[in-house]
Amino acid sequence: MGASARLLRAAIMGAPGSGKGTVSSRITKHFELKHLSSGDLLRDNMLRGTGFPRTLPQAEALDRAYQIDTVINLNVPFEVIKQRLTARWIHPGSGRVYNIEFNPPKTMGIDDLTGEPLVQREDDRPETVVKRLKAYEAQTEPVLEYYRKKGVLETFSGTETNKIWPHVYAFLQTKLPQRNQETSVTP
Repeated sequence: MGASARLLRAAIMGAPGSGKGTVSSRITKHFELKHLSSGDLLRDNMLRGTGFPRTLPQAEALDRAYQIDTVINLNVPFEVIKQRLTARWIHPGSGRVYNIEFNPPKTMGIDDLTGEPLVQREDDRPETVVKRLKAYEAQTEPVLEYYRKKGVLETFSGTETNKIWPHVYAFLQTKLPQRNQETSVTP
């Protein structure tokens, strides 16, 4: 029988637009992990505008159900997130996402493949973004403090996911088996 897979119960926290989705997909690509996003599991909560764990009671409830081993907190300055989110435009028919800064459409406001107009989600409009970020900060500060006191919070700060990722990767290497690597039995 092979080495038993270690179960790591990790949560990734960060403001909307901080790069949680990108980091999650990179984690599953590089490590033997199944990505269970609260967004996937609790899509109905997301539609109602709530997240998980976004409040202290939710964090405590999650802890009672599953012992969380580590919480990865992506700390990206609000100004950067605001720029990032307000630069996002979507093709409603396909779900294709464009970013004015690093993945712009060939013609501003027009989908590359269909020539149809792009839209900006209500969530991505500047005034909405500012409100969402302030609400996130107020709501999650006690959650971050809770995990900090438990000694499971690891905060990674930066302005770009590509610069934050190597630090997250190095941290997780100390906790998880990697894909495509000879498994060695550790004592």
